[in-house]
Amino acid sequence: MTVPTRNQLDFLQSIDTPTVCNLIEIVAPERRGFGYTVKHLHCPFPELPPIVGFAKTVTFKAKDAVPLGQGSYMQKRLDYLDYVAGPPQASIMVMEDLDGEHVGYGAFWGEVQSNVHKALGCLGVVTNGSVRDIPMIAPGFQMLAGSIVPSHAYVHVVDFGVDVTVHGMAVKSGDLIHADRHGAVVVPTDKIESMQAALEGIAAREAKIIAAAKAGGDVAAIKAAMKG
Repeated sequence: MTVPTRNQLDFLQSIDTPTVCNLIEIVAPERRGFGYTVKHLHCPFPELPPIVGFAKTVTFKAKDAVPLGQGSYMQKRLDYLDYVAGPPQASIMVMEDLDGEHVGYGAFWGEVQSNVHKALGCLGVVTNGSVRDIPMIAPGFQMLAGSIVPSHAYVHVVDFGVDVTVHGMAVKSGDLIHADRHGAVVVPTDKIESMQAALEGIAAREAKIIAAAKAGGDVAAIKAAMKG
C-alpha cells in the first residue's frame, strides 16, 4: 500500500465521504460499484467531522457465551489490545458481527470500549453490529453501527487482523478508511494525489449545475450547465 502523506490525509479529512466516493469514481472508475458501505448505518454523532484512519479489522459474536470460557479468553483480549495499539495509526475499527440472523444481539461498543480504544489511537468504529451507552461515549469518538441496543450480552472477539465485510464494504487490515454520517469507503492510497487534482474540476461542474437550477433557469439552461 502507498503510504499517504500528512498533506493527503489532511485533504481527505477536509471533505465528506460522498465527495470521496465521487472522486474515486473519476480517478478509479473500476471502483465505482464497490468498496463502500451499501446499507444504512446508525450514526449517533452526525455533527462530528469525517474521520480518516487505517483499518483495524475484527470479527466478533454476542449471541452465545465465549466458547473458551472467560479464563482462556483473557489472553486473546490482551493480544487484541496490542493489535489495536500497534501501527499504523491513527486507526478506525472495522468490525464484522458474525451472529447471522442475530447480528446486533449484543453491543461490543459503549462507554468503556470507546474510551479504551480512543486512548489507543482509534478515531471511531464502523460495524454491522450494535452500540450502546450513547450519552457516555468518549468525546469525539465516531460510531457507525447496524443497530443500537441496551445489552452487551455475551459479546466477544472471534479474530482480528483478518479480512472483514461490513454492510458490503470489504476491508483488509491496514486499508485506509474514510467515514462520516453517510457511511464509509476504502480509499485507494495510490489514487489520492489524482483525487486532489480532480476535486477542483468536479466542484466547478457541480457549482454550475446548481447555480443554473437556483437561478430558476429553464431546462435548456440546466442542460447547458450539465454539458459544461
